[in-house]
Amino acid sequence: MPSSPAAAPSRPAAGGTEQLRRGNLSAALEVLHHHGPLRRAALTKRLGLNRSTIASVVGELQELGLAYESSPQSTGEGGRPSGVVGPSSDVVAIAVNPEVDAVRIGVVALGGRVLARSRIPAAADHDAAQVVAATTTAIDDLVHALPTRPRIAGVGLAVPGQVRVADGTVMQATHLGWTQVPIARMITDATGLPARAANAATLALRAESVFGPGRGIRDLVYFIGGASGIGGGALVGGQVLDGSAGYAGEFGHMLVAPHGAPCHCGSRGCLEAEIEPAELLDAVGLGFADADLLGDALRASTDPAVRSLVDRKAELLAYAVRDVVNLFNPEAVMLSGFLAALSGASGRDLAADAISSSRANLRLIHAPTGPDSLLVGGAELVFDAVLADPARAFA
Repeated sequence: MPSSPAAAPSRPAAGGTEQLRRGNLSAALEVLHHHGPLRRAALTKRLGLNRSTIASVVGELQELGLAYESSPQSTGEGGRPSGVVGPSSDVVAIAVNPEVDAVRIGVVALGGRVLARSRIPAAADHDAAQVVAATTTAIDDLVHALPTRPRIAGVGLAVPGQVRVADGTVMQATHLGWTQVPIARMITDATGLPARAANAATLALRAESVFGPGRGIRDLVYFIGGASGIGGGALVGGQVLDGSAGYAGEFGHMLVAPHGAPCHCGSRGCLEAEIEPAELLDAVGLGFADADLLGDALRASTDPAVRSLVDRKAELLAYAVRDVVNLFNPEAVMLSGFLAALSGASGRDLAADAISSSRANLRLIHAPTGPDSLLVGGAELVFDAVLADPARAFA
């Protein structure tokens, strides 16, 4: 069955005064994290609680340092003035995305806002211990550069590979050369902070569906192209489809070219083996550090060789999009990273060959380029525990 991308701690069940109080805190903070800041009246309406209960909940969240409330101001619409309640930017998660080109570290506040970020070129051998050391140094540098000292709830790692979310062990990340690497435990040992890890593409999907252009879409297929290749995931009825062991969404290993190029997975003709970011970047004279410029560069190029490359690669991408549209009948297909750049430059209707009824109302969405969705998604792993039981988040 569909489930969340990383099993969040279960919320307190209603049944007693204490459980009800903690449940209300959890529900209110989740709304503020995902939708805030909101006027207190809007928060009251969204949660279906009475004014006195909301006043108590907001007051306690403020005491816990998890939320703020501005002074009430008149809206000019009559009635009692309502203050604005929002999640505290002083509560943060450290997000880490180890990639083949670089390790990206970000400080992400409640509400999904990236306060600071760092990009550290990756070591040639992608040694996990070196990633941990670089992360530890970057955390100190980033946190000390902030105007106020935040409260760090933990570290969330978005890893381009198959991750056992129960303990944050990377079972296999072929591009990094990692096999059974207990990366979450290694980060905790080095920093003293609780750490969790999950598949990078799944976490990016989660970020885009909560804070990005996928918000409100209940049936969504997501492709992301990054330095390590292609990944993805699917929302089915508003829930992430994660599979029996949590490894669903390996869209990069869809067959698009029988007898094609060899893939890191051991097969041939996989989508990520046939559409490589380096080939697209090289064609327009860019490196991985300039990947955000790829879309504009591809669209602007008048070189026949570049146009031919774009057409060939877009045709292969269309095979994959056709298949997921036929399989999932989604409301939307979202492309991110270099796949969005490729699709935008091609101008091709990627779902044109899908079953007509399945694509009748389909939307194709190009997500903004850049690594922030991976950082925000990594932070969500940390904020799961904060949202589940705010009263004990820093106990």
